[in-house]
Amino acid sequence: MVSPPRSAEGHRARAGEQATGNRDNDRFQLAVEAVGTREMAGAIGSHQAEARSGWCEHGITIGAEHRCKGYAAEAAELLLRFMFAEHRFHKCQVRIFAHNEASLALHRRLGLVEESRLRELVYLSGRHRDVVVTGLLAEEFAQLHPTTT
Repeated sequence: MVSPPRSAEGHRARAGEQATGNRDNDRFQLAVEAVGTREMAGAIGSHQAEARSGWCEHGITIGAEHRCKGYAAEAAELLLRFMFAEHRFHKCQVRIFAHNEASLALHRRLGLVEESRLRELVYLSGRHRDVVVTGLLAEEFAQLHPTTT
């Protein structure tokens, strides 16, 4: 999905708004840093969070030159551990484009399971695409990814 171009001033203004706006500790965006180079490899964030019901949703993107190096898996596991253990969420879900096999495989390895498929929900690259909704419960995550002490 393509957003309209933003000027450098537009990026600065948006960053300033985010830095000085009201804080929502359950919704955030973090940079994923490449090991050794300290280059930004991508981003991960919790962009939906419903504390009262106990669910959150995350999204992740990794630049093409940094893919298949474990950055997405490590970042997602850290985010899930934080949301489940520190913020005590009960469930995390992720919406993934059905044609994004790499992301589907990553989230399956993390323990997320397909819960639904939203047929032809988005228009992307000249055609309508399905979106797969995946989910993971806190207790499932704890079993699959025990903490080491």
